[in-house]
Amino acid sequence: MFAFWMSDVHSVGGYVFAGSLFALGLNSWQVFVSLLAGVFILYFMCNLIAKPSQQAGVPYPVACRMVFGVFGANVPAIIRGLIAVAWYGVQTYLASSALVLLILRFFPGAQPLAETSFLGLSTLGWIGFLIMWTLQAFVFWFGMEAIKKFIDFAGPAVYVVMFLLMIYIVVRAGGKISFNLSEVKYTGAAALFPMFTAIALVVSYFSGPMLNFGDFSRYGKSYSEVRKGNFWGLPVNILAFSVVTVITTSGTLPVFGKLITDPIETVSLIDNSFAAVLGAFTFITATIGINIVANFVSPAFDFSNINPKRISWRTGGFIAAIAAIFITPWNLFNNPQVIHYTLDVLATFIGPLFGILLVDFYLVKKQQIDVDSLYVADSRSRYWFTNGWNYPAMVALVPAVVVGLFIAFIPGLHALANFAWFTGAGLGAVAYWFTSAPERAEYAAGRIKAPLNLTPDSLIDAGGRVQS
Repeated sequence: MFAFWMSDVHSVGGYVFAGSLFALGLNSWQVFVSLLAGVFILYFMCNLIAKPSQQAGVPYPVACRMVFGVFGANVPAIIRGLIAVAWYGVQTYLASSALVLLILRFFPGAQPLAETSFLGLSTLGWIGFLIMWTLQAFVFWFGMEAIKKFIDFAGPAVYVVMFLLMIYIVVRAGGKISFNLSEVKYTGAAALFPMFTAIALVVSYFSGPMLNFGDFSRYGKSYSEVRKGNFWGLPVNILAFSVVTVITTSGTLPVFGKLITDPIETVSLIDNSFAAVLGAFTFITATIGINIVANFVSPAFDFSNINPKRISWRTGGFIAAIAAIFITPWNLFNNPQVIHYTLDVLATFIGPLFGILLVDFYLVKKQQIDVDSLYVADSRSRYWFTNGWNYPAMVALVPAVVVGLFIAFIPGLHALANFAWFTGAGLGAVAYWFTSAPERAEYAAGRIKAPLNLTPDSLIDAGGRVQS
């Protein structure tokens, strides 16, 4: 679990994000208080969302079956899968940018390839992108055990290079480093709203992997182990990484004469070729790590959940990887306005799904899970509801998402868009509390179906065939 969060945090995007919090006009202690508050919210929420999957040993889309129904669970699975597709493409593009810089540094004759363009990306960019795409697919092909080993290596490796890079920058700067990356604009009570905004941004940034954290907590040997891994991976790890990031980013101003928030650019400016290669290679490794963890494993489970007979876990992952090429992620990433709306829309969908799942597991079903019913697609299942769909959950999801989209795209409500995850989670939770009243009454009165407790004999139909 610790390695999971290291791989999720230690990326180019994570580096830039940590530094960007200082650009809100806050001083250093205000940023760190906000960061600390956001991280502990993450820690608390991840522990809550981890329990159903760890308890039943099932991934996120399967856990959703007890909320949305055995067929209705495809809705949250598809939503999470499509979001992962977009970010898989963006992260692959970011990693390929580091590779392109390395190629140009050692093979300057490749410069003409960087000047021709197809669909918004240079020929050299396409080469770098497809190389990174293939490397990630290679790791994924060997399954979860290979992924576990990879992230066990990727997260710590980045720490080593990050510390070395920080020491290099501090020495070059002569120790003259300011921790404020922008002019302080807010003090006293005026700083409260920007601080709350920073807290919201921290939670929203990690909202994707937090939602489908069950894909990984299902492997936890015990719930206490999951919580322990979350503690070291979230409060301890994120704060340590942020300190290193801020020191390094601050040092780029006296060393290179400009503030650089992109670690790839920082590494490319280092005079020593070996150091530049080591740094670029490590950030490539880190970005592959977060991409596989957050954006490959998730859609693999999500798309497989749609039709387990025909779509295997591996096939689901490759559906996402191939789709990521066709969205031309470089065009998405290079447009700040599109990125902004993408983040808001992502939080708008993820928040309600999170709130509904928690209310259902903790308040409606009182942490009871009939595991066999999760895998039976007929009226015997406790989670069959109405033809495999739990309409109260769907009714609760729609208005929560609609309100979030309204906030995201109305210019006058721009300041509230940063809180889309919180408003979505709250609205989804409250709406489902009311729509689930009949089911809550059944659980309270004990009028629920008895557990299936399937035996091998019950899986054989009258014709001697094994049922799906």
